[in-house]
Amino acid sequence: MARQRTAPRPDRHSSRLDRVDRELVGALALLAEEEDYHRMTRYGAPRFRDHAQYLDSADTVLRSRATRGRRTRIGLLDPEEYVAFCAGSGLDPGRPESRQRFTEHLVETGATLPYEDRPLTDLLTGLAQLALRRATFAYAGELLDLAGRCEECGESLARAAFDRASELLTAACHALGAGRHHLVCSTSTEAGPLLAEFDIDTSPGTSPHPEESAALELVTVLAAALVARLPCGLVARTSGPDTSDAVRGWRLREHTLRPLTAAEVFDAYCTDTESGDPIPPEPGVDYRAAPVLTPPRTPHHDHGQEGEDAQG
Repeated sequence: MARQRTAPRPDRHSSRLDRVDRELVGALALLAEEEDYHRMTRYGAPRFRDHAQYLDSADTVLRSRATRGRRTRIGLLDPEEYVAFCAGSGLDPGRPESRQRFTEHLVETGATLPYEDRPLTDLLTGLAQLALRRATFAYAGELLDLAGRCEECGESLARAAFDRASELLTAACHALGAGRHHLVCSTSTEAGPLLAEFDIDTSPGTSPHPEESAALELVTVLAAALVARLPCGLVARTSGPDTSDAVRGWRLREHTLRPLTAAEVFDAYCTDTESGDPIPPEPGVDYRAAPVLTPPRTPHHDHGQEGEDAQG
């Protein structure tokens, strides 16, 4: 009697890959840090030899899905955020269905990026930047929510600060002239620094009008500095064809942006914000005095809000 052949048993690594693939719902929440990975394995997440193998396995699954034409969005799985989500939703954090629900939640809140067959390390860097931007925007929003109303006129201080910040950004874009501008607004708070960026291209002879959606984060940070009277600065780097990049900046003072001198811009741009140590200037970059801004006069009151010092 011939011996019956049996199908080869899948190895444990293949089984874990299958589990990762099954938990995908068109999106995958990744554990970027080794500590987070070990903590989530206690909640039933698939176990691998180590965190590096976990990331390699996730990369294999994502590439396999891409070759089959299946699109995937990637988010960050923060254990504390996950447990809080499960507690608020009445879910068991140890069940795969709960991880799927949390991943769907990340997609709904815009906390994911599309996987486009690029190195996973690049995608994780982008996700970390996205998380920082979202945290910055949320904290700046909290500062605005706490502003209240003007005791004299009853106007919303947050609304007034937001309108003024929009005017200042528009005035800065006008003053910078033609070119490709990268603007960075930074301020210091008790919880740490807040930073927002914005890009705009301006053609010769045109009047730039920053789109509200693209500039929302920068305007919100600037408005928070206005309403909370925080030190704040705005720095712009301008690029153009056949010219050196030009760096200019302003300091928030007396409810407006005051231009920095070339030496002040150099100090702000070439100083490490954490250590205070000097940073070598980039070759081919000009540090220039900023133009004076002429924002339109506003119908709302000044309310006495002002920042004090520029941020690098």
